[in-house]
Amino acid sequence: MQEKGFTTKKIARSGIIASLYIATSFVTAPIASGAIQIRLSEALTLLALIFPEAVPAVFIGCVFSNLITGCAPYDIIFGSLITLFASVLTLITGKFIKNKVLKIVIGGLFPVFLNAFLLPLIWFFCYGTGEYVYILQVAFLIIGQSISVYGLGIPLILATDKRRNLNFWNK
Repeated sequence: MQEKGFTTKKIARSGIIASLYIATSFVTAPIASGAIQIRLSEALTLLALIFPEAVPAVFIGCVFSNLITGCAPYDIIFGSLITLFASVLTLITGKFIKNKVLKIVIGGLFPVFLNAFLLPLIWFFCYGTGEYVYILQVAFLIIGQSISVYGLGIPLILATDKRRNLNFWNK
């Protein structure tokens, strides 16, 4: 039975997820931001498939990570909102798609492609990157986000399911 509303466990889990997002971004700062980035903390966006409280957690983690890494104000605000929107869509995917493999594949598309196509637009306005650089940034972000979301996110979901005995695969 799933608990409704805010419980101490959900608030604590949300805080842990946000902290992990920030810590992972901080530790991997050289590759976690910039035009060519692999933000390993984006793997946590897939947790929205099993924990709804992961949605605000990754948003808060992204805001603080962008602050720590010295992003421009528009990048802090809109980049974090992209992560929030991607997490919400991942959560919705988890609620409506029953096939577990399809749920992960489609749920992961949102953080990969929303970041890949929208972040370079923000960077264009914040940092003055050229319009021809957009395609390269999109390509690099698709690769980086795929590594994070699928390469790390899938093992994270499997390990969490096994550890917590959530039976994600058997529902």
